Amino acid sequence: MLVKIEVYSDGESWCARGIDEDIFTQGPTVDELYKNIREALALHFEGEIPRSELMFSS
Repeated sequence: MLVKIEVYSDGESWCARGIDEDIFTQGPTVDELYKNIREALALHFEGEIPRSELMFSS
């Protein structure tokens, strides 16, 4: 499954929102944002996709 995520800065923090999924997260740095994206995806698809199968490409 491919989930497209838009990443942007709102001037205070880094934000990410799913293009076709109801996902939003943010973080103070890009590294923290990527960690939060992984967590948001795992929670959003909990029970549908095993965590071991979640892959992340930037």
